[in-house]
Amino acid sequence: MSELPPSRPAVAAHGWVRALVTVLAGLVAMGAVAALGLWAAGAADLPDNAFPRVVAATVVTAVGGTIELSGDAGVLADPDVGLTVIPLSVTLTGALVLAAGFLRPLRHRAVAGAGELAGWAARIAVLWLAALLGLSFAARQSFSLSLDELGQDVLADIGDLFGISPEVGFTTDVVSSVLFGLLWLLGVLFLALLVSRGAPLPGRLLRFQESVRPAAYAMVAVLLTYVALGGVIGVVVAATRGHPAETFAAMLLGLPNLVWLALTIGLGATWDGRVDGPFGLPMPHVLDEVLRGGEVSELNLGTLSEHDARVWLLVAVDAVLLLAAAFVMARRSPARIRPWQHAVHMAAALALTVLAICLLVRTSAHYGLSVLGIGELGGDLSGELLLTPQIWSAIGLALLWGLVTGFLGALLARPLRHRGEVAARGEG
Repeated sequence: MSELPPSRPAVAAHGWVRALVTVLAGLVAMGAVAALGLWAAGAADLPDNAFPRVVAATVVTAVGGTIELSGDAGVLADPDVGLTVIPLSVTLTGALVLAAGFLRPLRHRAVAGAGELAGWAARIAVLWLAALLGLSFAARQSFSLSLDELGQDVLADIGDLFGISPEVGFTTDVVSSVLFGLLWLLGVLFLALLVSRGAPLPGRLLRFQESVRPAAYAMVAVLLTYVALGGVIGVVVAATRGHPAETFAAMLLGLPNLVWLALTIGLGATWDGRVDGPFGLPMPHVLDEVLRGGEVSELNLGTLSEHDARVWLLVAVDAVLLLAAAFVMARRSPARIRPWQHAVHMAAALALTVLAICLLVRTSAHYGLSVLGIGELGGDLSGELLLTPQIWSAIGLALLWGLVTGFLGALLARPLRHRGEVAARGEG
């Protein structure tokens, strides 16, 4: 009898076609969410058919790109505009779709070589780079604004007299947008490998999965649960309190911005902010009440509770979700890991998560117009939205919460069977 040749391990099919499908799926999903959100916000009515380019600009900013705003109102007027904000609903959508496409051909594998993973990621990155270049060059537009449309009758008369016609626009910093967009993609793919238990790792990295993967999975679960809860609340608000278009616009563009902000506030963190002019935070209204005023205000449990005592529920929600995450983390970890080790893992993971939230959620938006040297004019011709975290105190609170919930979660999971417990008993 002839001997059968040894079977080779199955190699996942992840060539250029699958990479193209993954990139296109991510772009279509991000573009759809951005377009729906902008349409709900009224951006479809922008002049000069600017809507498609605004959608492209939104996708670029969602992956860390830089959009530069500009304005021109003639020699007698001086516009001043600036914007720093990440539409995290679009960001999260793209991250989930790209991660799913990246992991799909790698499923049912125990180990994968570093070269194989790098080659698969490189295919996606090359096509993603080409897509970023196209979006960056498409995301530029300028259009004129009418002072009559802004309801400024006196200024409209001045504009007619001196020939002042405000013009605003935006362009993309192509180099920084491509660079940060590529780094964002690599971060998403790396995080996908960390979170997914079924994704293969190179042999040299297998020893790190026992401490890193359960904690990373727990943090992603917390973030997604907060988004899901926020989505349910947003739908209820849209159905019961009116202004559904504004609510859905906020959800489709910035739901994670709001709910992850709430997560940090529930931990006790403080943010500094200010709202002035037509800018506003559509949901919840209490944020706008605290921040609207002439000076920079602190946003935390204390200041929010002065307007709505229900804000203390955020502490309870954080406690329940973090304790549940710590329990899941302990259940997904080998039985030999001790409770104090779980506490350290949880603290480190939560601190990194809060740091990421602080960097992603911070917002700065400003615009103003001065005519004949009269400084920035009020009404609809000037506004400011500022939201910045007190980072170090937020990280310190996250470490404390992580230590407590990590230890308690490990104790709760201890009576139950852990991953690896049967094997450990068999060896004994």
